[in-house]
Amino acid sequence: MNELNHFSEAGRARMVDVAEKASTQRVAVASGILRMNPATLERIRAGQVSKGDVLTVADVGAVMAAKRTPDLIPMCHSIALTGVEVEFSEIVEPDAEGCVGIRVLATVGCVGQTGVEMEALCAANVALLTIYDMCKAIDRGMRIECVQLEEKRGGKSGVWLRGGNA
Repeated sequence: MNELNHFSEAGRARMVDVAEKASTQRVAVASGILRMNPATLERIRAGQVSKGDVLTVADVGAVMAAKRTPDLIPMCHSIALTGVEVEFSEIVEPDAEGCVGIRVLATVGCVGQTGVEMEALCAANVALLTIYDMCKAIDRGMRIECVQLEEKRGGKSGVWLRGGNA
């Protein structure tokens, strides 16, 4: 188990010093789901949301979130990202409440001394929040679910995959 190292010897919160860590290529993938009424998904699909192209705006929001993560998460390092990819897929099989959904997959990369897990998680969250914001006038009951890290690659710890298939 990794030691918590975001605390100084005096017990105060601190940003971890990564100066001695090797720069490696690092990638993190995060996902999340926004559940909604089937009619809301149909309006997104048909481009009939008054605020505009929902998924294009959510894509831009995700990229902006990844780039601004250190402004939101106090102990995150500023990282020069090498790329942010955002994918959306529809969940058309209704859940127990009759809701369908949109799944986001955010992949963030860098070459650096620390990972990009927080950037990927911020990107996924903001993509989902952006969709919610753009559609809340037609479906206030939407809900965000299962935002989670799917995988990370690079650094001393190597590869981690949800489900343990690394």
